[in-house]
Amino acid sequence: MNLPALRAQLRDPSFRQGASDMLGAGLGVGAWGLVTGVAMVKGGMSTPLALFMSLTVYAGSAQLAVLPLMAAGAPLWVIWLTASCVNLRFVIFSSMWRSYFAHLPRRRRMALGYFSGDVIFVSFMKRYPRPEPEATQLPYFWGAATTNWLAWQIPSVAGIILANAIPLSWGLGFAGVLALLGILLSMLGERSSWLATAVAGSAAVAAFALPLKLNILVAIAAAVAAGLAMESGERALRRARIRLARGGDDEGDA
Repeated sequence: MNLPALRAQLRDPSFRQGASDMLGAGLGVGAWGLVTGVAMVKGGMSTPLALFMSLTVYAGSAQLAVLPLMAAGAPLWVIWLTASCVNLRFVIFSSMWRSYFAHLPRRRRMALGYFSGDVIFVSFMKRYPRPEPEATQLPYFWGAATTNWLAWQIPSVAGIILANAIPLSWGLGFAGVLALLGILLSMLGERSSWLATAVAGSAAVAAFALPLKLNILVAIAAAVAAGLAMESGERALRRARIRLARGGDDEGDA
């Protein structure tokens, strides 16, 4: 994107709206980023490597999921599998982004993929529920993405640099859990998402004794299965209702 186009996008009201919509979740995202930054260094990662991971991976849930595995010396395939499973949701996100941004060049779509996030996705879909391209969508996305990226990276980098000066007695781990819960609850809407969340929590607790934090994989698999089953049942119920309604209309016409 050239400089004039960038300036025009920054001035776009949709860019400012996207940034404004992300401010509410920014505090939780920042707390999560700070906890992740501290956890990376406390887990034995060097400061340069932690900075590299924060800037390139940019996926807090995956980073937190693999840190205990790396500290425990888990096999590389377990680490990769865990990170991949945690980030499987981005495959679903990408398939839905396609309806809005498929017309863009591949390089720009790859940039959108890097800056995509859970909270951005929810906010975007609430504002643009119809999967049809509109001129305001791209500036809105970049407004939300820029705010979310800064809200994550600034506290994360601060946590990495100041990790050795932050005592464990501050209870940042608990603060991070609260931040995650706040973000999670703001994203739950449909019954299938509530069911998947409940199943994931129950499965993670039930499988807590498994080695190498494999209870995370169990929880993900159980949540995905429960969510898909719930959505499949709801679709079948809707089809049954439609058939019944059509049958009633046919009888009325007769």
